[in-house]
Amino acid sequence: MPPVATLGMPSQPVRDDIDNTWEYLQRGITKIMLNLQEGVDLNTYMGIYTAVHNFCTSQKAVGFSHVANINTGSHRGAHLLGEDLYKKLTEYLTEHLKRLVEQSKAHTDEALLAFYIREWHRYTVSAKYIHHLFRYLNRHWVKREMDEGKKNIYDVYTLHLVRWRDVLFAQVSEKVMHAVLKLVEKQRNGETIEYNQIKQVVESFVSLGLDEGDSSKTTLDVYRYHFERPFLEATKLFYQNESKQFVAENSVVEYMKKAEARLDEEEERVKVYLHPDIAIPLKKACNQVLIAEHQTILRDEFQVLLDNDREEDMARMYNLLSRIADGLDPLRSRFEAHVRKAGLAAVAKVATDADKLEPKVYVDALLEIHTHYQGLVKRAFNDEPEFTRSLDNACREFVNRNEVCKSGSNKSPELLAKYTDVLLRKSSTGVEEAELENTLAQLMTVFKYIEDKDVFQKFYSRMLARRLVHSNSSSDDAETSMISKLKEACGFEYTNKLQRMFQDMQISKDLNTGFREHINTVGTKSLDSSYSVLGTGFWPLTAPGTTFNPPEEISSDCERFSLYYKAKHEGRKLTWLWQLCKGEIKTNYIKNAKMPYIFQVSAYQMAILLLFNDKGKNTYEEIASATQLNTESLDPSLSILLKAKVLNVEGGEKNGPGATYSLNHDFKNKKFRVNLNVGMKSETKQEEVETNKTIEEDRKLLLQSAIVRIMKARKRMKHQQLVSETINQIRTRFVPKVSDIKKCIEILLDKEYLERIDEDDIGYLA
Repeated sequence: MPPVATLGMPSQPVRDDIDNTWEYLQRGITKIMLNLQEGVDLNTYMGIYTAVHNFCTSQKAVGFSHVANINTGSHRGAHLLGEDLYKKLTEYLTEHLKRLVEQSKAHTDEALLAFYIREWHRYTVSAKYIHHLFRYLNRHWVKREMDEGKKNIYDVYTLHLVRWRDVLFAQVSEKVMHAVLKLVEKQRNGETIEYNQIKQVVESFVSLGLDEGDSSKTTLDVYRYHFERPFLEATKLFYQNESKQFVAENSVVEYMKKAEARLDEEEERVKVYLHPDIAIPLKKACNQVLIAEHQTILRDEFQVLLDNDREEDMARMYNLLSRIADGLDPLRSRFEAHVRKAGLAAVAKVATDADKLEPKVYVDALLEIHTHYQGLVKRAFNDEPEFTRSLDNACREFVNRNEVCKSGSNKSPELLAKYTDVLLRKSSTGVEEAELENTLAQLMTVFKYIEDKDVFQKFYSRMLARRLVHSNSSSDDAETSMISKLKEACGFEYTNKLQRMFQDMQISKDLNTGFREHINTVGTKSLDSSYSVLGTGFWPLTAPGTTFNPPEEISSDCERFSLYYKAKHEGRKLTWLWQLCKGEIKTNYIKNAKMPYIFQVSAYQMAILLLFNDKGKNTYEEIASATQLNTESLDPSLSILLKAKVLNVEGGEKNGPGATYSLNHDFKNKKFRVNLNVGMKSETKQEEVETNKTIEEDRKLLLQSAIVRIMKARKRMKHQQLVSETINQIRTRFVPKVSDIKKCIEILLDKEYLERIDEDDIGYLA
């Protein structure tokens, strides 16, 4: 309540005389409308309230509606005389507002805004007072009229707003809005403005949104039509003109910075003095004129930014184009093409000779590209899934189809498996466990993109077998970790055999412990030997390609182990894999040696060298006869001994039939433990050929089993549909050729697993 002041009021009017009553009320209302700041004293307040009450409940009114009381049980008289009072107030407000309209014509721009805001504040505060003074009218006559569905009847406060809207606002709203837009433009041009004026104008526009159907509710219709609509149109026009000129005079990067700043300004403008309802349409309008209308030049610049690795500017472009529909699609396409090109170039740079290419160099080249652009996606493109998909598509392309892969479609998985083997083998470099784990995780990134995962599996399993058999793994934890990663990527079936290989090695350790205890118990003299029993179905190993007569010492120990094993596992058959056996022999024949050399040799090399315990010289034919080795196994074993100068051969470098071999008593080496059990390049090449051959055979079986599974479930299918379904099932292991699938279907037709029902339909035969 404002401060109390004395406003002299005459005595109460005649209660049933409308003219006399209104004359009394008008004086009080005028003082409230014009001089409210001086306050309203209690006598005046009560005088106006009483006059309204007395008029609405006058005896004349009661007598006039005596009959009505029978039906309604209410004061119908209050209804009738209240209408006169309501009309008088409406007329008064209309005249008052017309005078304000005339006064407004003397003001423009900011002066008009100040006038509008001042009068709006005075008017609405006065309206609240008058609303309270006319409470009796509101509670009775107005309520009844509204309950009966009468149109254009409002409570007294709402009546004030309606009259303002229909009389003054209708005349001055455009001028007021023009002044608002000029003020906003000044701010956009860098001038400081009194934005509180705009905020109050917005609030008045919102307050005028009255629901004609329900005066107790409000809408934003007036605000949206008279403020939001022209504001958005002016905003579009301003930024269309500015952006067009700015682009003509500045670089694209500078324009992006400008657009970014303008968008931030508009968002701040909403927070400071605009209505929240405008936020979305304003954002949409700004995005249209600042981004969508210039998207072509932005996209054209993207390739330049990629080529020059302008990460910050790419992030800026991403943030801008992400604000418009389909704005990023062309960027994703260009990004994918760029990454693919960069990957192919990186591989071409290192692939001068695919056959001599180091696996580490190749894999590092792939990882370097992926790591770089993955970082770009994370930092510049907000780790967006669609950009990640583009990165994945590009990496899949250059990993599987590049310069190195031209020499063989299986090259990427083969080189990856070889690099993994290098990491997991014991080495003198001594890689830290944490670093090794991190590198293995990176290798899995490349593995994820490899299409021929069965090729990796085949090479990896062969190399794992070699590491396990030769006790050459850097650590069991690292091996287990790698298998877990493969299992997570490809499922249990993919790593089932790898895990069984580990189990076999553990069982073999327990078996050797038992064998040692058994030998000690029976008191038999034995070699310091260790045996691995490997399950045929799980290890990628084949029986030796040659006959072999092991030395007596070795043969006796093996026989003892065989008897022990068969006693524990009746019915099992052992096949000796001599090509994988190795051992150590001590030398006592070398002159001037400070201490005896120890040779680490294969079983074949051991058999050859032990022959020289009995004879100083042995011919090629004698060695072949004693060892029973064929030339494919004997010749490489002798070649390594000759190359290491452990043996001398009469007749120069000749190795083969007719040659005679003797021990080199002048053998010298910097190390006292000399490893002679090294593979020949020809052997490695042969193993690769055999592995690839096995892969092809396995693929045929895998395709056939997939086809049978599909047909067993579906019973009958179209030929083309069967081909598509087979591709979908197999593609996680490798990408099959349609021609190979068709060949497998023909094989299954010949074997009568399937039948041809008609020209295009295939059926399943139980």
